Amino acid sequence: MREVAVIGIGITKFGELWDKSFRQLIAEAGSKAILDAGIEGKEIDEMYVGSMSSGRFVGQEHVGALVADAAGFSHMHIPSTRVEGACASGGLAVRQGYLSIASGMNDIVVVGGMEKMNDVGGNDATATLATAADQEWEAFFGTTFPALYAMIATRHMHEYGTTKEQLAQVAVKNHANGAKNPYAQYRREITLELAMNATTVAYPLGLLDCSPVTDGAASLILCAADKAKKYTDKAIKIIGSGQGSDSLALHGRRDICTLDATVHAAKTAYKQAGITSKDIDFAEVHDCFTIAEICAIEDLGFVKKGEGGKAIDNKITTLDGSLPVNTSGGLKSKGHPVGATGVAQMVEVTQQLRGEAEARQLKDAKIGLAHNVGGSGATCVIHIMEAM
Repeated sequence: MREVAVIGIGITKFGELWDKSFRQLIAEAGSKAILDAGIEGKEIDEMYVGSMSSGRFVGQEHVGALVADAAGFSHMHIPSTRVEGACASGGLAVRQGYLSIASGMNDIVVVGGMEKMNDVGGNDATATLATAADQEWEAFFGTTFPALYAMIATRHMHEYGTTKEQLAQVAVKNHANGAKNPYAQYRREITLELAMNATTVAYPLGLLDCSPVTDGAASLILCAADKAKKYTDKAIKIIGSGQGSDSLALHGRRDICTLDATVHAAKTAYKQAGITSKDIDFAEVHDCFTIAEICAIEDLGFVKKGEGGKAIDNKITTLDGSLPVNTSGGLKSKGHPVGATGVAQMVEVTQQLRGEAEARQLKDAKIGLAHNVGGSGATCVIHIMEAM
């Protein structure tokens, strides 16, 4: 397999973007990435696009062709494929682009991720997101994603003594990071008291334990690593890629406090990279809910199972901790436009490894990890990245 590198990145502001259309968001993120990479349209071999539910959110399917059109490449007839895997759609699109280059099929690939979620009301957004759960066994009975993650949180608290305060501390940390991110939806810090006393959504999760409904897009330019120097001296190599699946419904899992799809994907990615969890300097993990970050740092091997809450208490995951997590603000503060999230995570890892993360820049970060989850954990994609 050939080595693959990121040579260009682009991202839009995340938030309630009433003045921008789905098409405009695609074009903005893609054009930024192409300009950053310094490539020309004629050099693009293929395009992969992550989008979870554009048909329900904005009434637009056939997204692969739309992306090529919005980017101004329809006349060039570049193959463009839409990839769907619930909230892991972006990460899956990256993986497909990565594999196409690693296999030797392509040299340069554009990967995009986007979602415009605020064009429907709150009830419709909740119902659309619920399509990523098991329709027969969960959604049909009214189970929402806050309810599913509340079950995980309640069990984690019972098994390991995790507290509501530890959940709240995740939100406080990520908002502190997001306040330093110019692209984040919520660029403001919150207090522990505010997080603890927020309106209950599904016990023990309050409003500030939950990621928001978000519009936004992100893009990467992937290139065969041996050709990257032609375009940039800031290329970031993808040294590991892993994917895992699990039961769609929670009741089918071996242990609802462990996302086995994450465990499997991490094992694959670590093996390919020739490293262990101890070699990771920082990570962007899928904190759709605060309990999800606690489970993620356990399942990725950063701490022992059941000690995720203690890691928060000990400030291991803060910007100045031994393993910073969600330097971007995470899904919680940066926002969660579901199809774009996995790509945006890799934009953040690239910025950190380039030394371009400004106020949230880490010192001496050499290896970063991006962890993107679909649904309540039925799909997971992990990429490990290193500066060339």
